[in-house]
Amino acid sequence: MGASGPAEFIEALRAQSQRYHSHHAFHVKMNEGRLSRRQIQGWVANRFYYQKNLPLKDAAIISNCPEPAVRRRWIQRILDQDGTAEGEGGIEAWLRLGEAVGLTREELWDERHVVPGVRFAVDAYVNFARTRPWIEAVAASLTELFAPDLMATRLAAFERYYPWIDPAGLAYFRARLTQAPRDAEHALDVVVKFCRTAEQQAKAVAALAFKCDVLWSMLDAIERAYPDSE
Repeated sequence: MGASGPAEFIEALRAQSQRYHSHHAFHVKMNEGRLSRRQIQGWVANRFYYQKNLPLKDAAIISNCPEPAVRRRWIQRILDQDGTAEGEGGIEAWLRLGEAVGLTREELWDERHVVPGVRFAVDAYVNFARTRPWIEAVAASLTELFAPDLMATRLAAFERYYPWIDPAGLAYFRARLTQAPRDAEHALDVVVKFCRTAEQQAKAVAALAFKCDVLWSMLDAIERAYPDSE
């Protein structure tokens, strides 16, 4: 069977939204205001391990990618996370979110709250980007196709249901409302352009499914570590 046309291929990629972690019970509870302070703190601390590893994942994609035009655009993701100076970028914004929910920077950086399942999932994602063909790693990033809606919902939920969180700490979510669509559009263009065969397209869809599993597994681990009863 030959390769799908661009529209059919994009539809297959977008169909993975049904696997996205926005459907996870922990996220549903978060967006309905049903998480405790401890659960919010646990999520923030564990998610920080994912945030701080994103530049390593993106650097791995760049190191494997032979296309200068792709590398020039992709490096913006690292700058978005690391910033161009001290005190800037997505990692800094997440540290401020941690402070807003009552955590210290030290306990975020030293990973004392990171549970094994989250560490395993994040490390698997970074290893995927390092060892798989670069276009598959780009395809895995396409969960950003589904992120803006979740980010907007999350931002509204935090503002409505968790007034104890300093609103200044929500800057990361606001920034991603514009960054995620920009990044997703670029990644989608790249995947459609370079996945020309049926096999490449199938591997791209599988890579995106893998990334959905990574995010879902993280929430499974967090939910177990921070149950409702505590």
